[in-house]
Amino acid sequence: MKLNITTKIVIGFVLGVVIGQILHSTTDPETAKSVSDKFQLLSRIFLKLIKMIVGPLVFSTLVVGIAKLGDFKAVGRIGIKTLGYFYFATILSLIIGLVVVNVTRPGEIQSWPRPSAGTATGIEGKKLNSLEDFILHIFPDSAFRALAENEILQIVVFALFFGVALGAIGEKGKGLLKALDALSEVVFKMVGYVMQMAPFAVLGAMTAVVAAKGLGILVSYAYLLICFFGGLLFFIFVVLFAICTVVGIPFFKLMAQVKDALLLSFSTASSEASLPQQIKALENFGISSRIIGFVLPLGYSFNLDGSMMYMTFATGFLAQAYGVPLTLEQQVLMLLTLMVTSKGIAGVPRASLVVIAGTMAMFDLPPEGLALILGIDPFLDMGRSATSVAGNAVATAVVAKWEGEYHPGREVPVDEEV
Repeated sequence: MKLNITTKIVIGFVLGVVIGQILHSTTDPETAKSVSDKFQLLSRIFLKLIKMIVGPLVFSTLVVGIAKLGDFKAVGRIGIKTLGYFYFATILSLIIGLVVVNVTRPGEIQSWPRPSAGTATGIEGKKLNSLEDFILHIFPDSAFRALAENEILQIVVFALFFGVALGAIGEKGKGLLKALDALSEVVFKMVGYVMQMAPFAVLGAMTAVVAAKGLGILVSYAYLLICFFGGLLFFIFVVLFAICTVVGIPFFKLMAQVKDALLLSFSTASSEASLPQQIKALENFGISSRIIGFVLPLGYSFNLDGSMMYMTFATGFLAQAYGVPLTLEQQVLMLLTLMVTSKGIAGVPRASLVVIAGTMAMFDLPPEGLALILGIDPFLDMGRSATSVAGNAVATAVVAKWEGEYHPGREVPVDEEV
């Protein structure tokens, strides 16, 4: 019997947990780290291959979609709708994070040992770009550098101008348009090859995480995990479901199409890992490639719902753990600040923790408090990544519906390989 990619990823996930726990419980920390690093090499290779594909894929699919449209006004209209939805979803996810942490009070339920002053977290000293720097960073000074460095936002900007110009020259550009269309098909074929390595990447990623932390940490942080993952599930199955219902999108059919992307992002704790797979899944769902190529790459910088919710949740948790009550006014200020600063996190390693560290400083919370969540952060990151993938799938479907470019009659059965 031939196993599909979902089953293979699940098997890799389970084996990774088992091997990681055996390493954690039977060897000393140094040996466990040495062996798990070798396993993690599989995950690192896979993520590098994904990054190798993402740039050409985003460029070719977006250029072809825009060139076929050939209307700069339509691009502007779609952009305004997309960014408007992103800010709406950002506000919702930030509010839900605040509500969940205030209702469940995870920082007060358990007596958390406070890290000693000056405890190193590896987060201090890192700074986010200012809003001005972030805006300038969006615009590339070299298209080739943007592709080489995998700067998705810069690739999108260049592709927009290139696609509009290609569409504007009419017949003269048809040969190049056909070549770029063929390029996107070639890249999708490469995605199929790379995805064969996904189960091994998941095996390596889970082995490394569990070998380093052990499953025992899940017990000591059980209530915190239940609260946070409960909030994520509420966002996906209540908030996103409600949005889809209002707009007229079959939510569960959409989730069925992107389930492999969700599982891969959860297992590798990387939303970017599933981007090529998600593009194909959304096309199979009946959304035009033009909308997908425009909305989805932007979503990976502007619409990280899981990370947004984590920022307010984690900041509230740390305030509770240190016995620092936050007034309603302070929490509203936190929400408004995060709504702005979170848009500058694209490309910043461990970006959520960097933003949380900056937010803690606003409320005079000691920076070493981050040590309370560093141990559990890899597990929380799995939930954040999967939630962001679900949020971007819904965002793309919503914009497609508004633009009349969702065609459910073109849906591909969910059990077909993507």
